[in-house]
Amino acid sequence: MRKKLFSLALVVAMGTTMLAGCGGSDGAKDSSNASGTSGSNAYENVEEGKVINIYSWNDEFRTRLEAVYPEVESTSKDGTVTKLKDGTEIHWIINPNQDGVYQDKLDQALMNQADAATDDKVDIFLSETDYVFKYTDKDADMAVPLKDLGIDPDKDLADQYDFTKTTASDADGVQRGSTWQCCPGLLVYRRDIAKKVFGTDDPTKIADKVKDWDTIKNTASELKAKGYYTFSSYADTFRLYGNSISQSWVKPGETKINVDQKIADWVKDSKEWVDAGYVDSNIKGQFNDDWNKAMGSKSKVFAFLLPAWGIDFVLKPNWDGEEGAWAVTTPPQEYNWGGSYIHAATGTDNPKHAKEIILALTGNKDNLMKISKDYSDFTNTKSGMQEAAKNKKFASKFLGGQNPFEYFAPVAENIKIAPLSAYDQGCVELIQSSFSDYFQNNVTEDKAKKNFETSIKERYPDITEIAWPN
Repeated sequence: MRKKLFSLALVVAMGTTMLAGCGGSDGAKDSSNASGTSGSNAYENVEEGKVINIYSWNDEFRTRLEAVYPEVESTSKDGTVTKLKDGTEIHWIINPNQDGVYQDKLDQALMNQADAATDDKVDIFLSETDYVFKYTDKDADMAVPLKDLGIDPDKDLADQYDFTKTTASDADGVQRGSTWQCCPGLLVYRRDIAKKVFGTDDPTKIADKVKDWDTIKNTASELKAKGYYTFSSYADTFRLYGNSISQSWVKPGETKINVDQKIADWVKDSKEWVDAGYVDSNIKGQFNDDWNKAMGSKSKVFAFLLPAWGIDFVLKPNWDGEEGAWAVTTPPQEYNWGGSYIHAATGTDNPKHAKEIILALTGNKDNLMKISKDYSDFTNTKSGMQEAAKNKKFASKFLGGQNPFEYFAPVAENIKIAPLSAYDQGCVELIQSSFSDYFQNNVTEDKAKKNFETSIKERYPDITEIAWPN
């Protein structure tokens, strides 16, 4: 089974999932209050190596580690080597997410793990929500169960949001990774457009206008009448529908893709929104030049649906106006978008370091609060985020002094993670790209379905059937 999963991974050309990095910070916190030893610690007799190889797609994880892991001594100017106080070196192996490069390089290294020289073994690697299940699969055996490192998730990670723990677990509920992030999403809107159309930019009053899909459709009509789009693209709403699916894209042990009714609802509603002119039909998808420009001051787009990282690393860099032009409010439904998971690789020769790093980055409330304060991440500490929601120190200059944690916290409390599969990333990407032509009236709906079936089988050759809802 492991060879099958690896073989599949190596032929798959995965697409881009956006997570941006940012600069580091000095000042580490002691992680001793999260140094749980209640797990089985199957790796306790392994002699630690002198090189910790960490695979990631950008420097986001490195900057967080530098900020809070107390054993960091220095990092090379090019960011490729971090020296620890005990003489161990962290070697950062960074490959871009684009075109599946990161996953391909990681998969090749994990496939060669058993035969690799000690200092060449993968010790820690990162994954994203869209493809985390591929790496936590128990049959693939790529990520060490946390209990085998001596971490008891029930005790040492008790303050984490439950859905993040579920996301990092295999089908048996064994947690094989952990994250410092929780990525609830909000509706982020232009204050000036709100005032022109609705006579107010008050977040509570705007929340009433976007409280559910029926209400926001009426609001979209108001915006259109004044010359504005509600959202930039049909893709902007996809995560909300996708988070609500009741069945996984592919059930364990099967080779059939199940297109959930919620996905069919997104297709139907998106076509209606494009035809009605509620979104800009010229913007196809996200993370392209047109989408980025829709975040600029000359744009006619009222709102975006974004998590914390989307505001800080996507919206903010694309905004060319003054600070305070944007605000946040409650979205039409709770959703999560993104999240970077830390895994100890099976076969690592640095299990003690892996344990310490995972606990320091994901199990220490003080460290997580520092990350939230310094980087605007909504971090994986329920009690901490509840405190941040009431603390003026977490207000955002970009949002005109508004504290976004006040809105993020209740959304995070109500997120229920959709059932995962190893095929999620391809399905999420290809269902959107396949129906883009349908939304533009270039193909029929049936042709869009056929295009999805063809592209998904090309990406995943083991898929034998695609089942659409009635």
